Amino acid sequence: MSDLAAALDIVGPRWALLIVERLLDGPQRYGDLQREFGMGSNMLAVRLRELEAAGVITRLPLKHNTRAYQLTDRGRALEGAIRALAQWGAGAAEGS
Repeated sequence: MSDLAAALDIVGPRWALLIVERLLDGPQRYGDLQREFGMGSNMLAVRLRELEAAGVITRLPLKHNTRAYQLTDRGRALEGAIRALAQWGAGAAEGS
């Protein structure tokens, strides 16, 4: 498996990179992520578990059985790639 294929195996599934991008702003609660993306609870839970298992995010303990997530160093290392993809997407939207 190539290095790119290995990376896409982790962050390629739908919503994964969007979750990482949102967490670049800082820790986020589960409910806030669900509301922002408008995705089903099951899908969000699966993506968060996958990203946590891959060492991209970590779960933060909060009071009242609330969950929050933040990026690990490995997750923060994706920032450059995410910014480059966003810039590429902006150019595609403009027809460049």
